[in-house]
Amino acid sequence: MKRHYFICEDLTDLESFQRELEDGGILTQQIHVLTLDTAAADSHEHIHEVHTFMKRDVIHAGEYGFAAGVVAAAAVLLVTYLAGWYQNPLGWVPFIFLAIIALGFLSWEGGFIGFQTFNRRFAEFKGELDRGSHVFFVDLTGNQEPLLQRAMRHHPSARPAGTGRARPIGWCAPSTASSGCFGTNCPEFPTPGAACLSPDAPIHASSCFRGNLPGLY
Repeated sequence: MKRHYFICEDLTDLESFQRELEDGGILTQQIHVLTLDTAAADSHEHIHEVHTFMKRDVIHAGEYGFAAGVVAAAAVLLVTYLAGWYQNPLGWVPFIFLAIIALGFLSWEGGFIGFQTFNRRFAEFKGELDRGSHVFFVDLTGNQEPLLQRAMRHHPSARPAGTGRARPIGWCAPSTASSGCFGTNCPEFPTPGAACLSPDAPIHASSCFRGNLPGLY
């Protein structure tokens, strides 16, 4: 899938843009509006706004924090072994606890830093957002491109701002799966025992449901 970005100052027009795309068959989950004016976005009920949590870099920074925590925990255990500190009445117990604390603290610290940082995936639009503009982006399959091209003619206020790689949005979870797992855009993310749908595939309500995977903007 391919992601198309647009910049616009008019949320009302973006709401109309979204409706037109949906009327053409594009799923709501494929359309997002990124704005810093949450109050204004809330007044437009049909706008599919990027969740406030996903505007921050929590996930990315948290991953770095976790990696640093793993390194720190491994270092604690390695130094303990090389120095022979485990040869005491309590053995490895205090050092294992110290390693766990280091892992937990650095993971938390990474997430905390990320919560104060704008999502790196949208960093290139930060200046426009600070000036009061809004970013509208749509994830499309190849056969949906003509729908976007037609809709663009009716919304000249939405200026094209580039393209990028889309995140997977189609997924299906069988209601009878005992494992409770789900698959996303097979075969790229195969999950044993789970059926998978592309965004163009029909939905069979008896066995599947479709939605937007959190955290994949």
